[in-house]
Amino acid sequence: MRTSTIDQAVCALKRGEAVIFPTETVYGLGVSVEAAAGPDVLYDLKERDRGKPISWLVGDADDLDRYGARVPELARRLAGAYWPGPLTLVVRAADEVPEAFRSNAGTIGLRMPDNATALALVRAAGCPLATTSANLSGRAAAGALDALDPKLAARVGTIVPDGADDDKSGVASTVLDCTQDPPAIVREGAVTLADIRALA
Repeated sequence: MRTSTIDQAVCALKRGEAVIFPTETVYGLGVSVEAAAGPDVLYDLKERDRGKPISWLVGDADDLDRYGARVPELARRLAGAYWPGPLTLVVRAADEVPEAFRSNAGTIGLRMPDNATALALVRAAGCPLATTSANLSGRAAAGALDALDPKLAARVGTIVPDGADDDKSGVASTVLDCTQDPPAIVREGAVTLADIRALA
């Protein structure tokens, strides 16, 4: 499997192309939210149902209020405690989020990754990356480069390997819907319900 440098990946992202890269949870498949017209390329590559929203990886904790609207105080506390880290916060999408990237309910999932390579890509791209796990729909997520599905890898021209200091848990991020009161876990992962309740 041929791999690419971060600089090569940034160029691909700026052309609107999808890139496979490591996060601290599993390998991700992402596009630049400024260069890509929407997440359709990710759905096509993964063979995924378009009804399932795709979250964004952001480069700074302040992006929660930049891309989220009417963000609850609990969401800010959770971001303060678990960002960067494996917690995706679903909030109402701000006007700055293009319609194509919002869920049908007008929400957006946001996460700041705790991975040097992922953060370098987000920051060098100059905008969030719409990202989903790098696996075909219904297949296991890849916790290592050699675990990537060859069929998916062949479809994506740019694959960035782990950096020297990158570690992955293999456990997906927890997804928390903060538009409800109390917030509801959509997917439990590395951050548990007990962790969340401790800050509520």
